[in-house]
Amino acid sequence: MIQTIGVIICLGYILGLLFTAVPWGGVWILVLGIVGAVMFRRSHTTLRQLPQKPPENTSSKTKIVPNTRQIILYPRVWIAAGLVGLLATVYFQWRMPQPGTKDISTFVPADNNTNQEQLVIVRGEVGSSPRLTRSQRGQFWLEATQLDEVKNDKDPADIPKGVTGKLYVTVPILQATGLYPGQQIAVTGILYKPKTASNPGAFDFQKFLKQEGSFAGLSGRQINVLDTDEKRQWGWWQIRERIVQSQVRWLGIPEGPLVSAMVLGSKAVDLPYDIRDLFVQAGLAHALAASGFQTSLILGVILQLARRIKKGTQFTLGFLALIIFLSLTGFQPAVLRAVIMGVAALIGLVLDRKVQQLGSLLLAATLLLIFNPLWIWDLGFQLSFLATLGLIVTASPIIQLLAWLPPAIASLIAVPLAATIWTLPLQLFVFGVVPAYSLFLNIITTPLISIISIGGIISALAALIWPAAGSALAGVLHYPTDWLIKLVEFFSNLPGNAVALGSISTWQLLAIYVLIIFTWLVRWWRKRWWFAGLIAFGIVLVPVWHSANTLFRITLLEAGAEPVLVVQDRGKLTLINSGDEGTGRFTILPFLQQQGVNKIDWAIASGFQSKESEAWLEVLQHLPIKNFYTYSNKTENTIIDKAIQQVLQKQQGIYQSLAIGQTVNTGAVVAQLVNDQPILQLQILGQSWLIVGNVKSQEALKLVKTVGLSNPQVLWCTPDSLKDLVIALKPQVAIASSSNLDSKTLSDLSKSQTKLFFTGRDGAIQWTPNGQFETFIQATENKSSVL
Repeated sequence: MIQTIGVIICLGYILGLLFTAVPWGGVWILVLGIVGAVMFRRSHTTLRQLPQKPPENTSSKTKIVPNTRQIILYPRVWIAAGLVGLLATVYFQWRMPQPGTKDISTFVPADNNTNQEQLVIVRGEVGSSPRLTRSQRGQFWLEATQLDEVKNDKDPADIPKGVTGKLYVTVPILQATGLYPGQQIAVTGILYKPKTASNPGAFDFQKFLKQEGSFAGLSGRQINVLDTDEKRQWGWWQIRERIVQSQVRWLGIPEGPLVSAMVLGSKAVDLPYDIRDLFVQAGLAHALAASGFQTSLILGVILQLARRIKKGTQFTLGFLALIIFLSLTGFQPAVLRAVIMGVAALIGLVLDRKVQQLGSLLLAATLLLIFNPLWIWDLGFQLSFLATLGLIVTASPIIQLLAWLPPAIASLIAVPLAATIWTLPLQLFVFGVVPAYSLFLNIITTPLISIISIGGIISALAALIWPAAGSALAGVLHYPTDWLIKLVEFFSNLPGNAVALGSISTWQLLAIYVLIIFTWLVRWWRKRWWFAGLIAFGIVLVPVWHSANTLFRITLLEAGAEPVLVVQDRGKLTLINSGDEGTGRFTILPFLQQQGVNKIDWAIASGFQSKESEAWLEVLQHLPIKNFYTYSNKTENTIIDKAIQQVLQKQQGIYQSLAIGQTVNTGAVVAQLVNDQPILQLQILGQSWLIVGNVKSQEALKLVKTVGLSNPQVLWCTPDSLKDLVIALKPQVAIASSSNLDSKTLSDLSKSQTKLFFTGRDGAIQWTPNGQFETFIQATENKSSVL
């Protein structure tokens, strides 16, 4: 009875946190509690076999008599759960990070553009060990304490300001070398506020920093160390650094950091991004996340070595080992969950009681979310919780279904399959991609991962005592680690390794999890698990099929100074331009992945920027292109153009260089570069789109008049030429890459009938034949107010 009440209260708290995504979520969870009080007000009479003295001359038998004890789920339990859920929503809002009055983010200039950069000096304490970013810069957290503005000789220096807050700092890699937590430094650089996601599928930097309790960043140029005392303060980072250096010494790179990451977690180790991405794409990201697997290994080794001593001593040794492991990994949510469940198992060992794994998982989740309710939206926490839940409730039924196989093989298949069943819907919701060979790869790599993890833990322990011994033991792991990397590389390079289905909606996600829960709890569905699986596949694949056969949409991505257009035409895709370096990786590919695109049918490079071909290579590394057309005849891109041709040849794609004025017909789109300035004209479903490059407005007007272009329905141009072109061409819609226009220009443009959009302000802009232009940032704000 008490356990049932505890489960209901814990679920009420967790659901309350989940309902923070819904307007008036606290009220809704209270309503659910009231509905539960009405619907589940039942008393259950249990029957017990009670021995009774039989009458004389009768055979001795035990009679079954009703037991007067009743299990009653009182309405107040459900109402209490609803109230707990309501309080959880309030608690979530209270714990939501907010900048203080002296937070350093309040001192960021409102218009800190490239022409008005203000250099500042920020003093503070290093909060984390430096890490290498994808752009090859050093990154660390800084607890800011003082802010100074850098003035020239003409302007007087301001008084230093006392500030607070956590700052996301990036500096040249050599400047970050040698920094350690607790060190007092001064960083010279430029303050900025993080941007929210401007394109569908893009990384939300602002949201990421807010979850970390930070509201500003600093692009640093120089670091001055203020500490005069060379003596370093002790910290767990020193032990972590000692382990990593010991393992890297003999294993080298990338094997050394990989072993360290498998022991301590990738968040505690600066693992190279190419290895990290390789494991994520192959569906082995969990191998790099310290969690339940490492915790089980540590407890298993400790209890096995201490099996002959008292249980109290076993508990003490196991508890200390878990706390040390937790401290080394950096208090990650997944590790905290595993440690709490490990402590529950140790308590059960001392009390000689079998621990209910499901109950301990629910208790661990509740305690962690009380400690930090924001973790409810942490993807690592969600995946760790769901994977563990799958292992607890689904692995055993799968093993029973595979009883015809040897037990060891059945277990190897059941464990990754159970975890996949519970985590795949969430992965589709967030990423929209299915690693096709993930399940098979998990099965065949489990022995290698186990060997490397056990060996890595032993090597880490030895490194704490004698680094040379740790290096020698780590060196034994060279071949298993090398085999693991080669296996992952082999499967990652296979055709169809990552199948993009597109991000599923919230309703699809909920429907799939309802089916999974019914299959777990309801006997009728459990016997017909295959039917539930077919329905789940239908929920995902039917909308994908419908979209591929009916959707026509044009998306103008926010990609800086160059227009990047994506035309989705009933399963066919046309990509026009690729932007500069980084746009392909961080803007185009995430968007196409979210849309479920696995190939590009037509790609058109109009030559708007001399370096745009570099982004084409980023796209080609992940998606094949069937037909590639380029108007670029510039010699500085010869090497990159040859690289593009080589990749296309391997993909059996067609490369064609076009002359000025030559048209490209993709069915729904007819493209023509009418001048090398450049000016690109598009005919899309009877509409005229005109894209004017980075040329002066007067020159653009002369070119337009010379070529004799009719007034377009849609115009894209740079902000500098926007006013003149809008007045001259009178388009229905005008789009510029930035909104940094003076008030007079905006006032003059507002008098025209042209509707204005700015990708720098509105984000990506989408158009469908049956609808109006829709801006991504405004649409995201509207969707955030409803489930």
